[in-house]
Amino acid sequence: MVDGSEPLPMTRILLVDDEPALLEAVGYSLRRDGYDVSVAASGPAALAAARAVRPDLVVLDVMLPGIDGLQVCRALRSESTVPILLLSARGEEIDRVVGLELGADDYLSKPFAMRELLARVRAMLRRSRMITHQVPNPASNGRSPAVESSSSDPSAPTVSAHNISIDPARRLATLAGRPLTLKPKEFDLLHHLLRHPGIVLSRDALLRRVWGYDYPVDTRTVDVHVRWLRQKIEDEPSRPRRIETVRGFGYRFVPDPDHVPH
Repeated sequence: MVDGSEPLPMTRILLVDDEPALLEAVGYSLRRDGYDVSVAASGPAALAAARAVRPDLVVLDVMLPGIDGLQVCRALRSESTVPILLLSARGEEIDRVVGLELGADDYLSKPFAMRELLARVRAMLRRSRMITHQVPNPASNGRSPAVESSSSDPSAPTVSAHNISIDPARRLATLAGRPLTLKPKEFDLLHHLLRHPGIVLSRDALLRRVWGYDYPVDTRTVDVHVRWLRQKIEDEPSRPRRIETVRGFGYRFVPDPDHVPH
C-alpha cells in the first residue's frame, strides 16, 4: 500500500437465498464491490456457513427451505451481533416487522434495485465498524460524516431531556432512572433525537445520520423504529409527548414535559 500500512482484511458477506438467479446477480455485484462473498441456499446451510466463515454482514432472505429466514435470524442474533439485512417479498410487511423484532438490522423488499442493496450494505458495514471502533469516523473532504458517530465515542457527553438520560460511552439509556432495553438502532435514534431537542428532523436526515444511508431508501425504517421507541418511552404510545410526529416531514423530540402535541 502507498502509506506502508497493512492492508485491511477483505470484508466477508454471507448471502442467503434459494433463488439461483438472485444468488448469481447479487453475488456478482457484491464481489465487484470488493467483498468476499459466501452463499447459502437454505436455512441450515446459512447457519453452518455463518458459523464457519464468521461473516461481517449477512444478507438473508425470509423464504428459505429447511429453516426459514426468521428462524435463522433469531439463531444468528442469539450467537452474535453480526449485521443482518433481511430480504422479503413485497407485501410481506409482517415478515419485515417480525424480522426486525428478532434482531435484523434492516430490511429490503423484493424486487429491489441493486444500487439500493449495495448502498444499504455499505451503510450497515460502515456503522458496524464505527460502533466497534474498527475504523475512524468517515468524514472526508471537509464534509460532515454520513453517520452519527458520537454514540460510540467514549468522550461523548451524557445527554438528558424529558426524564430520559443517555450515556453514549456506556451505551446506557434510562427513563426516570430506570434502564431502558433498546436495540442498537433504537439507542442511536433516541440519542440523535435527544441531541437535537425541539428540532424537526426529516426522515431522510435521520436515515443519513443514524443509519448512514447516502442514497434514498425506504423511510418506513425510521417510522418502525420510532414506533418501537414510543412503546418504551411514552406513557401513552398512541398519544406521544416525547417524540412528536411532524406530518409529511419527520419527527421532533419535545424536551418540555408540559408540551401537548397538536
